[in-house]
Amino acid sequence: MPLLRRKPSALAEPPKDLKPDELVYQIRFTKEIFRDYHEYLNFLNLYRQRIWMCKVSGKTGLTYEEALVSEQRATEKVQQFPKELTAPALQIIQYSMLPLKDLADSINEKLLGHLFVGAELFVKKDDGVYPCKILKVILEGVEKCRYEVVWLNKDKNITETTYVCAEDLVQKKPLFSRNILKSFIRESTYRNAPWVLHEELAQKHGISTDIPEVLRGRVFFKNGILTCSKKRKNEESMEETEISNKRKNVDCSAQKEGNDQHIDEPIKYPIDDLLVKPGPDDPVFTTRPSPSRDFNIPMDCVGDLLMIWDFCTSFAKLLHLWPYSPEDFENAIRHRESNVVLLVESHAALFRVLINDDGEYSTAIKKRRSKYKITMINWSEYLSEFIEMINIPGLHQYEATIKRGQYGLVDVNAKLEILSELVNRVLETGIFRGEMDKLIEERQVLGASRREEALEDGRKRRKKKEQLKAGPESNGVVDGNHLNNASVSTNNNHGMQNGDVGEKRNGEIKPSRNDTPCRSGIKHLNPASKKTQKKVSSEVEEPIEHGKVVSSKKLQKQLKGDKDPSEKNCSEQRREYFEREMDKRLIRRSPLGKDRDYNRYWWFPRDGRLFVESSDSKEWGYYSSKEEVDALMGSLNCKGERERALQKQLGKYYKRICSELQKRSKDLMHKDEVDESVVRRSTRVRAPPRQNPANAFLRYVNKWKEE
Repeated sequence: MPLLRRKPSALAEPPKDLKPDELVYQIRFTKEIFRDYHEYLNFLNLYRQRIWMCKVSGKTGLTYEEALVSEQRATEKVQQFPKELTAPALQIIQYSMLPLKDLADSINEKLLGHLFVGAELFVKKDDGVYPCKILKVILEGVEKCRYEVVWLNKDKNITETTYVCAEDLVQKKPLFSRNILKSFIRESTYRNAPWVLHEELAQKHGISTDIPEVLRGRVFFKNGILTCSKKRKNEESMEETEISNKRKNVDCSAQKEGNDQHIDEPIKYPIDDLLVKPGPDDPVFTTRPSPSRDFNIPMDCVGDLLMIWDFCTSFAKLLHLWPYSPEDFENAIRHRESNVVLLVESHAALFRVLINDDGEYSTAIKKRRSKYKITMINWSEYLSEFIEMINIPGLHQYEATIKRGQYGLVDVNAKLEILSELVNRVLETGIFRGEMDKLIEERQVLGASRREEALEDGRKRRKKKEQLKAGPESNGVVDGNHLNNASVSTNNNHGMQNGDVGEKRNGEIKPSRNDTPCRSGIKHLNPASKKTQKKVSSEVEEPIEHGKVVSSKKLQKQLKGDKDPSEKNCSEQRREYFEREMDKRLIRRSPLGKDRDYNRYWWFPRDGRLFVESSDSKEWGYYSSKEEVDALMGSLNCKGERERALQKQLGKYYKRICSELQKRSKDLMHKDEVDESVVRRSTRVRAPPRQNPANAFLRYVNKWKEE
């Protein structure tokens, strides 16, 4: 059973007086049953926290279910521990005070030379070592013994019998690993410090359960269970108190003092989507639109088709293959003509990578051919040789058809299976791995640049904020010379002419021709100029930024951390730039997220549509308009873990998705206009079939073809 804070955690008791037809809530992996929904939810949330520990392997930071799986796997590994060494190992474990690592080392050291019947070792013979198996141990004194062994061949069959000494036996590898030994120790005991074996296990192997004299003052029995001394007991009681408090917090059926009313704790969202129920505070959700499913190929082929298309377009430059749309690829795959240029170029691009890689396919081809140029005439020969090499039984029936040059008659499923196998082989090549290493390095450089820019922006903002907080003093306005220049002096003989108070140019106050500078600061010779003095003083005290006076309202906004719109636009542009550059260096395509029912949502930037894959991968659909994406986002419930994550990802890419969808809509409108113009044309000047817009894939030209 998984441990909570290194202590067993008891399961909840089943409800009393449960009726056969009563509706209840059950946790799948613990089989606990609850009447109250909130109590069920809180226990489930506790089990999903990463606070559990695998009792056998000692792994921490697991959910309850992960700890159960870990215990099952670790228990299977423990079964590999040699049965002949179980009793000696348990004897060492019982009442040992060593830490786990030291105890495992001690057992390993003591049992390293322990040989037993059935052990497979090696024997020195004629300057070599040969495999053998011990049949019998023959004692020849107190510490001497000989071994009857049998020789083993490569198939581990017995060839002959002989007798050897212990010195002639060689153990090339240990009989068990340290991890298996540690798991064996944990599973065999119910406590540590000291390690104490389970009573049934100790009795089975005849190991004493009496406490050694050394430990009798430090441990005692209580209710038949070994307990530590008072100090240790206090420490453990504190841990048990914490655990019980944890369980009390989880238990939502706690009663108020003096009555039997339930206290319902609020549910902490997000939780698993399937557990979310409608609430009074929920927003109005839109109806989720049904995705379009008008594919021209069988539904079970759509996933493979999109995977192959995405690979060929994402790594088009590496393959020297001009990108094409998924619709063109779909129409080409289902076309009955054999030499469709789009498919020929796609196969040829993948074959060229395999030939240039000097791998298995390259070796096979070079043995058969002296020239490796793939053309419209001989590409089917390369394809049939590839099918022969990969040896997939389901594809052998199409080999003769392809050799006859009738590739168009091959089933769509088989075409996609061949291409999928080609893509998988290309993924394993050194050429592709080198390209991936290059992309990873470029992504790391971009990431470092983005972090550096973010840090620099942060430093600039903090510096600016500090300058603004410091006020006018930090902007050089209180200097004596500046005060003289900013002062307003009047002459009794001349007075103020035309209200001159100094000209303000380029954001600075310049003295007028009637101003008289004074060494001791501002000296007002005319009492009538006090109003003017007050006005100018207020202007001088305003902070100055980039040569311009900053208003008090703007200063308050900047101190609060508000960014200037131009700065916001600049940072937004830089963020979008880095995202675009990262997308250009794609390493692995992942879905945007999942909805409540585990349906996956995929977005391919080169196509624009938002694809929906069912949880069992048997059905596909797509959204092709902004209105459908808006309706989808409005139908997602943020109280659920999956739909919250999906909504966040859709929000992140919303602008780009809408932009690509609008671009796609314009292209389709243009295509419809061309279709109408073709229909209106006279039958006497009927367009050739290849010029029909529906057959656009037949006009494909590989502009990046490698000569």
